Amino acid sequence: MVRISVLNDCLNGIVNAERRGKRQVLVRPSSKVVVRFLRVMQKHGYIGEFELIDDHRSGKIVIQLNGRLNKCGVISPRFNLKASDIESWVNKLLPARGFGIIILTTSSGIMDHEEARHKNVGGKILGFCY
Repeated sequence: MVRISVLNDCLNGIVNAERRGKRQVLVRPSSKVVVRFLRVMQKHGYIGEFELIDDHRSGKIVIQLNGRLNKCGVISPRFNLKASDIESWVNKLLPARGFGIIILTTSSGIMDHEEARHKNVGGKILGFCY
């Protein structure tokens, strides 16, 4: 099977394990984008701790789940997003105001939509989480 998106496979594995009621999930392969995406999710409390395992190949990540995640996904293709357009994407992707986050990659790093709006930067949209 051909792996299209490492981030998409990671998030699907997390959502499936969360729906099955698992306490932890092993995700492979690992990448810098996946680790930073998980760091933003962890900062907002959607997942617990995660540990990188170096197997001298592509790497693995063991993620502790806490049962707070309803859904997360990748937006493909990665649409360009101006700072003024963030609100319209929030309305399209998230179920309610103040509920969930959109994660984007900007020139200032990977961050959620609230931090990007506060810094007044745009970028490319990676995914969402609620």
